[in-house]
Amino acid sequence: MSFSKIEWTETTWNPLTGCTKISPGCKNCYAERMAKRLQAMNSANYANGFTLTCHPHALDIPFSWKKERMVFVNSMSDLFHEDVPEAFIKRVFNTMNLASQHQYQVLTKRSEKLLEMNAVLKWDNHIWVGVSVENADYTYRIDHLRQSSAKVKSISFEPLIGDAGDLNLNGIDWVIVGGESGPGARPVEKEWVINIQQQCLTKNIPFFFKQWGGVNKKKTGRLLDGKIWNQMPRIEIASPDLAPA
Repeated sequence: MSFSKIEWTETTWNPLTGCTKISPGCKNCYAERMAKRLQAMNSANYANGFTLTCHPHALDIPFSWKKERMVFVNSMSDLFHEDVPEAFIKRVFNTMNLASQHQYQVLTKRSEKLLEMNAVLKWDNHIWVGVSVENADYTYRIDHLRQSSAKVKSISFEPLIGDAGDLNLNGIDWVIVGGESGPGARPVEKEWVINIQQQCLTKNIPFFFKQWGGVNKKKTGRLLDGKIWNQMPRIEIASPDLAPA
């Protein structure tokens, strides 16, 4: 666990680490860079570098947190990766359902596996799920997401590396947009961001603009037409600091 600098969460929890690339958005994976750095620092959970690794010892961590938190689940992996045993996914959900004082944010690119397992998972209201969509070629993940039983369904257009086109946002509760950052970052066009923002405004869907990105994301900042967009789903959440803007 660590307190997170990610703008839309408070804490990260990684009961598994490592992943494999599945689509163009994965090209410059920040988690892969970080995992290799942590491996070089002899961090125990990253002894295998970015090879997919389950950490059963980490399953009970949320029970140790007394104060409620907004928790990004598996910031360093993908819970629905095809090589994660279904029994382990169920154990992660068991922890989330029992440690219900926290709000959990699960994000995946493996929307097919999400849909396949949906019926055997217990989706209490404090467990949110989202899919990553980097351009119009991957909007089918939204269709899979829509069929899940999660109370709050979100889309992360990050890294946004192409126009997302006309979107079907029916049943979607939250949208995050962000440009790619770090070495080799591909540029994001303002028109792509505005296209998504306007569709969210039309549907009255909370819109969160995370960053313009680039090699130096601090320099490019988060302002979109002079405003910071920090909107969140309008339901009871873990911290008043993350209330809708």
